[in-house]
Amino acid sequence: MTDIHEDDEFRDRIATINQEGKRQWIYPKKPAGKFYKYRQKVSYFLLLFLIVSPFVKINGNQFLMFNVLERKFSIFSFPFWPQDFHLFVISMIIGVVFVALFTVVFGRIFCGWICPQTIFMEMVFRRIEYWIEGDRNAQIKLDKQEWNTEKIKKKTFKWFLFFIISFGIANVFLAYLTGSEKLLEMVTEGPVNNEGTLIALLIFTGVFYFIYIWFREQVCIIACPYGRLQGVLLDNKSIIVAYDHERGEKEAGRGKLIKNEDRAEVGKGDCIDCKLCIAVCPTGIDIRNGTQLECINCTACIDECNTVMNKVGLPEGLIRYASEDEITKKEKFVFTARMKGYAAVLFILTGIFIGMLFLRNDVEATVLRLPGQLYEHKGNKISNVFTYKIINKTAKDFNSVHFVLENPEGDIKPVGKPVFKIKGESIVQGTLFIEIDPVLLKSDKTKITLGVYDGNKRIETETTNFLAPRNFN
Repeated sequence: MTDIHEDDEFRDRIATINQEGKRQWIYPKKPAGKFYKYRQKVSYFLLLFLIVSPFVKINGNQFLMFNVLERKFSIFSFPFWPQDFHLFVISMIIGVVFVALFTVVFGRIFCGWICPQTIFMEMVFRRIEYWIEGDRNAQIKLDKQEWNTEKIKKKTFKWFLFFIISFGIANVFLAYLTGSEKLLEMVTEGPVNNEGTLIALLIFTGVFYFIYIWFREQVCIIACPYGRLQGVLLDNKSIIVAYDHERGEKEAGRGKLIKNEDRAEVGKGDCIDCKLCIAVCPTGIDIRNGTQLECINCTACIDECNTVMNKVGLPEGLIRYASEDEITKKEKFVFTARMKGYAAVLFILTGIFIGMLFLRNDVEATVLRLPGQLYEHKGNKISNVFTYKIINKTAKDFNSVHFVLENPEGDIKPVGKPVFKIKGESIVQGTLFIEIDPVLLKSDKTKITLGVYDGNKRIETETTNFLAPRNFN
């Protein structure tokens, strides 16, 4: 009965909580193997991408920026303003559908290979921990020993490095929110002149430091909702990191390796119950208990199991990327109707987004009649007063902006300079009068067209209503 209870413990609590309900620290063994090398290459590329992206500019636009306070966004150097909110929403929906499709096909592989939380935890902070404190057993021993000189030195040095890196991550995070130029400007001015920003920066640093010094893998297990989506999105045809229980257990179940024993004859499976797949898991689960929400598909257990299988002379692949149907029914992977549905939705949304993106104007003008004002007689012409707003969504300046009445003929008299400048990523507002000969007006409410020009180049066209007295003809 004891053995059965121990095997079923995972059903009662998560790996980071002990029987008393207190935090149970995870000490994962340092991973090594083919998949880990692939993960390192992917992770370091993504780390470079995350750090460099807010400091790269294309056509004067920051490659990635999410300035929520000023409602300015830049995705792959395409600027998005509040007027483009529909495009931003579609891009977010595309991201969600893409992740959903990826999960249906490959499980939680996004978490183990692409998620910034995992990359920073496993490829930065955890590697520093291995370097300073040693591998799993050395870390357990260090935490159990008294606070002597060795322990104080190692812990203090680790905590100091964690804080410095957290501070660096907070600065990069701030570059995404405020823009890299503004961040560099604040750094140059010094903290005394930017106390509010400094406080925000220290708060971000504290959050990152708390996550990587203490909360760690619990972000994936407790805080992140994505793991719970697996129960909805995964099915028996999804390819996940899976334990081949058909091969590992057989009739007599798993068992320790006994010298000169014929495991096939006694009915034992290929799993020698070394429990190294548990020791190497960054979330502390036993992959042999089946699919669990804590599994982030990091493949550390695959590498470790393959190493053990090679040592004992058994075939690799006891733990591998496979679907449940592949293990139990020996069926090959097929692109199911559900996967095709997600792919179709993704394709349609992406097509709509690309079309809307390229049809979008770099300059957006709005011309509206001044509220509460009707019309005036000015000599032999009818005059209306309008307000205008011109938004320059690009990073370049327009130096000779002016209005031209395209249809019908008439005069435009701006309040202020007739030709003005609009700086990159800025808004210009003003007032103008439009005077039209009544002969050219078709009714008491006539649609007129105005062109916004930069020099001789038309950069935007806007249509509005012009009021005139009834039956004036």
